[in-house]
Amino acid sequence: MTGESGVRPQFPKAKSGPATARAGEALGTVRLEARCERLVWGRMDYDAAVARMERRVSDRRAGLVPDALVFCEHESVITLGRNASPENVVLPPEELRRRGIELREAGRGGDVTWHGPGQLVGYPILQLEPARHDASRYLRDLEEVLIRALAEFGVAAGRREGLTGVWAADRKVASIGVRLSRWITSHGFALNVRGRLEGFEAIVPCGIASCRMVTVESLAGRRVEVGELTGPVSRHFGEIFGRAMVEGHATCGAAAACASPVAAGALQ
Repeated sequence: MTGESGVRPQFPKAKSGPATARAGEALGTVRLEARCERLVWGRMDYDAAVARMERRVSDRRAGLVPDALVFCEHESVITLGRNASPENVVLPPEELRRRGIELREAGRGGDVTWHGPGQLVGYPILQLEPARHDASRYLRDLEEVLIRALAEFGVAAGRREGLTGVWAADRKVASIGVRLSRWITSHGFALNVRGRLEGFEAIVPCGIASCRMVTVESLAGRRVEVGELTGPVSRHFGEIFGRAMVEGHATCGAAAACASPVAAGALQ
């Protein structure tokens, strides 16, 4: 899609400025060029979603599209990160097939996890500005986004020393596994919103033998739909990363021609 001039808009690297802050700090005015599309892809096969994510990464690197925060759900699939140990998949392949669980290698960090219906999966595709060229900080910022979003549901969540992800007491509510390639991010987080999470029975989650998973719904003590989390996560993502969140269009190639900037706090 092109702009009024017929030339495809270019989206430069987001610059550091007053909208950039460490996790937990208040933010000022968001710079216009630090725009981020919110894309909702719905429920998708894992392979199709990864292929689509990788195309978006390529377009972001070429400056054809702005940053994006993608939301989706996956069909039941176990993914193995670059640091995964095969023994952390505890069921044999034939039993996985019987249960309808796919098994895939993933080009992200971390160990093994499961994705399936009832999870909100988020894929941030950001070109990180030089002030944010710190992998550990990026992980902590993603955790902060989810911790703040969960607080809106009355869920007290936090971190565990030495571990990545978001926890409610001794149970894990969100897993994080990312890829950074020339400081463009991909892959991301999986937030357990509702359901039985039965796929975790087939693995040692995140390679941690004592890890027990929990849902937002059980922590909140009420029914919670997956889509209820997209608004709070988007708002806090904009705050933490200093991005002006815009509503994206799944079939559109350029946000400048397809979406209008909105305040990060206005997303629902």
